[in-house]
Amino acid sequence: MNSTQRADALLADLPRGDRGRLKIFLGAAPGVGKTYAMLQAARRQQELGVDVRCGIVETHGRSETAALTVGLRQQEPRAVPYRGMTLAELDLDALLAARPALALVDELAHSNAPGSRHTKRWQDVQELLAAGIDVYSTINVQHLESLNDHVHGITGIRVRETVPDWVIQEADEILLIDLPPRDLLDRLREGKVYVPEQARAAIDAFFSQTNLTALRELAMQTAAARVDADLDRRALQHGEALPAVRGRLLVGIQGDECAQALVRHASRVAQRRHLPWTVVHVDAGKPVDDRWRQRLQAACQLAERLGGEVVTLRGEPARSLIEHAHDRRASSILIARGEPRAFWRRNLAARLLALGAGLEISVLDIASKTRDARPHTPALLAWKPYALAALVSVAATLVAMGLTHFLELPNVALVFLSAVLVVAVRSSIGPALTCAVLSFVAYNWFFIEPLYSLTIDRHQDVLSLFFFLFMAALTGNLASHQRRQLQSLRETQGSTVALLELSRSLAKATDRQAVINAAVTHLQERMAMDFLIIGRGEHQQWLTEAGVQAELGERDEAAADWAWRHMEPAGLGTDTLPDCAWWWFPLTDEDGPLAVLGARPRGAGAITAAQRRVLTALTQPIAQSLARARLAENLEAARLHGETEQLRSALLASVSHDLRTPLTAMRGSIDSLLSLGSVIPPAERIELLEGTRDEAERLDRYIQNLLDMTRLGHGGMKLSRDWVAPGDIVSSAVNRLRHVLSDLQLSVKVPPGLPLLHVHAALIEQALVNVLENAARFSPEGGRVTVSVAHDERELVFRVTDQGPGIPAAEREQIFDMFYTAARGDRGGKGTGLGLAICRGMLGAHGGRVEVADGDDRRGTALSLHLPLARHAEMPGGADE
Repeated sequence: MNSTQRADALLADLPRGDRGRLKIFLGAAPGVGKTYAMLQAARRQQELGVDVRCGIVETHGRSETAALTVGLRQQEPRAVPYRGMTLAELDLDALLAARPALALVDELAHSNAPGSRHTKRWQDVQELLAAGIDVYSTINVQHLESLNDHVHGITGIRVRETVPDWVIQEADEILLIDLPPRDLLDRLREGKVYVPEQARAAIDAFFSQTNLTALRELAMQTAAARVDADLDRRALQHGEALPAVRGRLLVGIQGDECAQALVRHASRVAQRRHLPWTVVHVDAGKPVDDRWRQRLQAACQLAERLGGEVVTLRGEPARSLIEHAHDRRASSILIARGEPRAFWRRNLAARLLALGAGLEISVLDIASKTRDARPHTPALLAWKPYALAALVSVAATLVAMGLTHFLELPNVALVFLSAVLVVAVRSSIGPALTCAVLSFVAYNWFFIEPLYSLTIDRHQDVLSLFFFLFMAALTGNLASHQRRQLQSLRETQGSTVALLELSRSLAKATDRQAVINAAVTHLQERMAMDFLIIGRGEHQQWLTEAGVQAELGERDEAAADWAWRHMEPAGLGTDTLPDCAWWWFPLTDEDGPLAVLGARPRGAGAITAAQRRVLTALTQPIAQSLARARLAENLEAARLHGETEQLRSALLASVSHDLRTPLTAMRGSIDSLLSLGSVIPPAERIELLEGTRDEAERLDRYIQNLLDMTRLGHGGMKLSRDWVAPGDIVSSAVNRLRHVLSDLQLSVKVPPGLPLLHVHAALIEQALVNVLENAARFSPEGGRVTVSVAHDERELVFRVTDQGPGIPAAEREQIFDMFYTAARGDRGGKGTGLGLAICRGMLGAHGGRVEVADGDDRRGTALSLHLPLARHAEMPGGADE
């Protein structure tokens, strides 16, 4: 236990501000009594004076459960029509407004009806907790996300409604509601869980004795894991040793040939003892070759497939294993028998027995014809460090001969010690010991009496010589060990720097293609390999999205397809289609595959284990960035879809209502002219014709609305933007309404030097026309209508003011609703209230907004159209034009 773990435990137990507390009643299956127990606990809280309210309680027609709800305040459910039925859902807003101290929300995994604020009920519970309301809820163990596949394997039924495990882990209290399977089956047959017709089908499909026993065990394991976590936290908070209650099996492995056999044996032992197990590799800093690393990696992958945890530690093997065992409260350590050590070094098992008091230490003897417990360097390169040791020894001898004229003999020995240190730092312990022996011989031959002989006359010289050999070996060993640790730290630092640089590159990418390009560019700069990222097209064909252009063979496509479907690496150097030219790694998130990364060594080489580790580490942030880009695209598509639906709804309403008014007026005028003819005085005939013309122009504006919005919605909401001057938009809008504005005082204020707008000009013009027409409709005869334009660094504003009756503050938001009209005065009764709804939709499609305020001198109304300004870099010709 270290200070960081204790600090984390103390922080986890601190009060979480105003957040409510969550208590979950966990059961193995429906009918065990979760809701009954929840209501009993709620009634006890009410007796203590706690304000309890039933948000939603599912009694399923059980009379004894319904009886417990009597006396508890009920929150009326929200009725939601769905496919000809009426569903009763939790009224979250009403419950938040009531703010009880404790809310009862049954069935945490329930999926809300379409149109609800949240798709899942557990999300409603999170909002209640955030509002400071305590919640009691219920859940069955088969609804946990991590157990979904396990439950499917037990029952053969795929549970669709799941809850993320973190919701359960963050609960303040979990209460296991247990009922033996036999008693539950009796309740089922008696109709206390389902109606008799459903009970028989449920027993046949789900509620078998075997299924219920297995689910009961899962529920107990879940509750035990929670108790285990609480025990960890409490012990850490008090700085106490963690007691081994449940136990854990630790398996120490190396990159030898028996590693995989040891992992398989450990898996069987863990299954028999019902223990969680962890595979631990301790990196002692010794030099290893690629074959050794590949065997270690294969053993770790096997452990993960068998359900074990994989951990890598650094340090001395025995002490690191014991410390990790105490941290994880392990009860057993399993290792394979290593090669016998020299008499001055005990083997790993002996050291574990000496240090692991109270732990069960098991040693498995796995016979192997070619035991390779210790890593070694490639044979072709082994002679180079030893040649270095010989050369350095010769150089040290020559230097020492030169210094004998100036220094005494004991000082000359320091030259040879320095030589041993140089060899140890540049190579490993073997060459360092060789250099020490050669230096020992040279020191005796050239400097100890009698010269040029290995004999020694004086006894004190013998002691000095062997002391020199001991010091040379010791310092060489220490220097070699420090060098290996330095190399290990450099590898770790290199991986960390690579992850940091990749994260910075990906953070700048805003869409999928930018993420893929940044990822491939970074990988090609860091590693001397060929890379490509491929994805699925519309017809499920492979498309190269970035990287080298290469023709993929049939086997490479098959390997990529396998990696895509199984979300595991395939191809070169793996167990699946290993004879391919490419190594394929899937980029996935929780919803499935996003793309496949391909890597190919340049030349005839292979991908080393170190390169695989680096690539595996780098693929995780790439996959996360791809998922983020997809989420951003989906959100943008949803926003555009919403705007499109809003505009289309306004369009249909305009077609069915606004078009009828001018057509009725035109038809009345035409009928009068046809029926009365010359009887009508010339002045009235002209008035009827002018009225018909005005209504025709009004109809033309509605048709223009129709055409513009149809063009806007065509092709998935793609706006035909162009650069346009704000003054041109104002001039065109005023010109279109010259007859409507003829009896009003119009004032236009367009200052010079306004920035250009990058918009769909026809739509913005139509929006301004709608606002001007609305101002003209409510203005008195001879009233003043003012159109002005202003801007700042971020947006440009069209402001239209009138001298009409004004709009009360309570109605200013309602005027943008379809069919809402505020008919005031003689000129306010025309229209059906669609112009401003359409206007808001047009501005929203451009990222703008519409605001309503009082007019000048607090008289009339002012409507402002706000449009964002494009950056200078987006303007034609850049910032210079």
